[in-house]
Amino acid sequence: MIGGYAGKMLFVNLTDGTLEEQELTDELAENFIGGYGIGAKVLYERMPAGADPLGPDSMIGFVTGPSNGTNAFFGGRYSVVHKSPISGGWNDSNSGGYFGPELKKAGYDAVFVSGISDKPVYLWINDGKAQIKDATHLWGRDTKEIWEDLKLETGEPKLRILAIGRTGENVSLLACPINDGHRAPGRGGSGAIMGSKKLKAIAVRGTGTVPVADPKRIQDLNKRVGATMKASPIGKAFGAMGTGSTTPASALSGDSPVKNWGGVGILDFGIENVQKVGSAEMDKYKTRKYACSRCPLGCGAEYEVNDGKYPVGKTDRPEYETAAAFGSTLLNYDTASILKCNEMCNQYGIDTISAGMTIAWAMECYSEGILTREELDGIDLTWGNGDAIVAILQKMCDGEGCGAILANGSAYAANEWGKGEQFLQTASGIELPMHDPRFAPGLARTYQYDPSPGRHVKGGLGSLQMAGEEKQDKYDYRGTGALDLALTTHTEVLNSMGLCMFGEMVSPPGVHNEYIEALTGMTFNDADQYTTGLRILNMRHAFNVREGIKPSDLTISARAVGKPALTAGPLAGVSIDTDLLARNFFESANWDFETGKPARELLENIGHLEEVIKDLYGA
Repeated sequence: MIGGYAGKMLFVNLTDGTLEEQELTDELAENFIGGYGIGAKVLYERMPAGADPLGPDSMIGFVTGPSNGTNAFFGGRYSVVHKSPISGGWNDSNSGGYFGPELKKAGYDAVFVSGISDKPVYLWINDGKAQIKDATHLWGRDTKEIWEDLKLETGEPKLRILAIGRTGENVSLLACPINDGHRAPGRGGSGAIMGSKKLKAIAVRGTGTVPVADPKRIQDLNKRVGATMKASPIGKAFGAMGTGSTTPASALSGDSPVKNWGGVGILDFGIENVQKVGSAEMDKYKTRKYACSRCPLGCGAEYEVNDGKYPVGKTDRPEYETAAAFGSTLLNYDTASILKCNEMCNQYGIDTISAGMTIAWAMECYSEGILTREELDGIDLTWGNGDAIVAILQKMCDGEGCGAILANGSAYAANEWGKGEQFLQTASGIELPMHDPRFAPGLARTYQYDPSPGRHVKGGLGSLQMAGEEKQDKYDYRGTGALDLALTTHTEVLNSMGLCMFGEMVSPPGVHNEYIEALTGMTFNDADQYTTGLRILNMRHAFNVREGIKPSDLTISARAVGKPALTAGPLAGVSIDTDLLARNFFESANWDFETGKPARELLENIGHLEEVIKDLYGA
């Protein structure tokens, strides 16, 4: 086995209670790297087309990358892969913390779960030994309670877990599992998948070591990364105040959405109020700083809130996405309510982005007289009403009254109630993240056409534009395809490795290719990166093509791309030509814009996609 891998995958069938170990071959590792690269390959081969995401044929995977469990800096992220019960297509999300590295040190590169248990269970993995355990007594416990419960039950104080809360148990489509008490692979409904299978948690303890090809080179690369990070302004800001250091400026610049994407930060929120949703204000509750596994930056912080109307006690600093979703998007600058919402989402296991955006949709519907106070169970859901936001989120977490509908997302609610569709801000049914395509227009293509819709962590032109690093007019949409594709394939490899994108922001260019060489022992240059990233992208994309999803089926809300354009503020007059951006990308990727099918010649050239060629073109 090449370096950087444990060399084993675990397949669990909850219907018949079987566990099967399989070798992770060098061929699979070399060509799909890890994370959602390996995840897409395995699900495509083992999950039948057309499977019900919430049915027994559905498979969910928890997949590490070669950096996990090693000394490589920023190597703390793992991927969760499955078919989304929201979009009906491919879904991947990732999370930091310590769960992924612990799984690798416990002897497995990946765990794939299919079937449905007849009672609540958890999976217990302890240094290469896996068991399915009864979780009936744990059903109903929140994600922090169950962590403490399982530490006692297993006798392992250093236990790491990934667990759903009550929203997952209720199979709410916005549910997500939580690891380390506050880290979440949040998007696309992974918590609902676990809940449908009655899989309460995966508990892991690993004391093994992960072999690497060149430990000395990894140390040298870490020194280079550390030196670059110390000189980086964004590294200093994130290290001091986390991602929330950027929240106020993002609301004023037009990067983060305001008033359900219909407002203007400086006009609707105000300079003074917007400061209240940033870490500079919230860090008065900070008790200590923390970091994910092998992270020298440390963008996380623990808080303790023992006063005010929501004394949540020990809690965690909200990330940028959370602060914007429960802040500027709702015109809410009530810090106490934002901290309360963040803690609720962590305990109950619900995606903060989609939860905040669903409330923003309901809030605008209420303000426009489309939803009544009675339909919202008496809650006066006016703009900026922090107490009402907490109240409606509580109903979503409990699955009670109107919350039982809203806990499945804004698109589901609009369809269920038969109104309010014009105020949705979604991509193929999944709520948009907190970066506005009108500010970084490349995001419009990514949000709408990436195999996992509505994601801001997939590279592409938008990643350059958010950072202000594009060297040409970002509103000139001609000839964007080649660069958009190159940046996307670059990020495919980064994500599949298990590396954090924040590390990419503060590292020397191209260093993650060197990490792959040092970890695995194989040669990996820029050409290898491009081909491998293209292979992973096509594997994810082919999953959707096989599901019958065509480009014309992929949607994005009109308001988010400036139709109609805003009339004031920094984004006034911006309207994005999403069709041209998409056609440019598809042409460069060699995908047919009508059917979505990748060209056969492309699939043959990048290799290791024989099953895709057979499905799309015959034997």
